[in-house]
Amino acid sequence: MAAALLANVLYSGGFVLEKRALAALPEVTVRRPGRLLRLVLGSPLWIGGSLALGAGFAAQLVVYRTLPIAAAQGIFVSGLVLLVLLSARLLGEETTGRERYALAAILAALLMVVLSLDESADTVSRAAPYPLVWLLCVPSLGCGVWLYRAAERRALRRHRMPTAGVEYGVAVGLLYGVSSLAIKGVSGYWAGGDVGGALLAVLRSPYPYLLVFTGAFGLVMSQAALQRCRASLIVPVCTTVTSLYTAVLGTLSFGEALPDHPLRLGLRLAGTALAVAVLLAMPKHDEAPRAPVPAKELTPP
Repeated sequence: MAAALLANVLYSGGFVLEKRALAALPEVTVRRPGRLLRLVLGSPLWIGGSLALGAGFAAQLVVYRTLPIAAAQGIFVSGLVLLVLLSARLLGEETTGRERYALAAILAALLMVVLSLDESADTVSRAAPYPLVWLLCVPSLGCGVWLYRAAERRALRRHRMPTAGVEYGVAVGLLYGVSSLAIKGVSGYWAGGDVGGALLAVLRSPYPYLLVFTGAFGLVMSQAALQRCRASLIVPVCTTVTSLYTAVLGTLSFGEALPDHPLRLGLRLAGTALAVAVLLAMPKHDEAPRAPVPAKELTPP
């Protein structure tokens, strides 16, 4: 629990620091990844944010060794409240009433998932079949990259409404969902004391290669999206997709059984369905800024 709460603080703080750093940089784009990396690596504020996110990933390894996947995701998503508060305080971003209701509904959905846990019956799985991991992760990565490219093409259209970033958040959330499954897989190899044997076993698994792919593409995609969209919207969408992806497919691939009790099973399924419904109902566009109304000229009678 302590590691999960620490991961929440690190993730929220890291995203806010990166957003503040990106606001002071020239426009970045995924079509020029070398320039993007050169710009962000020259910003000490961005480096501080990325180090915080990296420490959050390390804390996540500890969480996955001790908690079931669904329980871990429920705690991780609770960090969205901290993120919204930091975004309002440090970035000056204001959420709409609709978005605040959506955030409350997401927290209620994840609370249902947490209440569905049974400490005496839930088990923490350590391994998953490699073919199943590839079967789940490769199409997810392709879908995330395709969705991001589609959002980029729509963003280039003339006379478009300002995007809220939902499509970007879903695309990056799919990549980070695969990354989360890979972190879960890596955590299962560090239960014993044989560090050398664990390292060789990890290198023979698909997890380090999935982490390299999601790390490279996720870094470039997330920074371009974070610069042009509000952190208070894109990060909650990304986090919700990542958590749902990890909770559902992680439970399936690592063989962590669903609750046997009908009430607990109903809570878990209802919470998942509510989170998906809220995600689909999120606004796709920000309101375009209204032009100032010119003062009415007074004419003599």
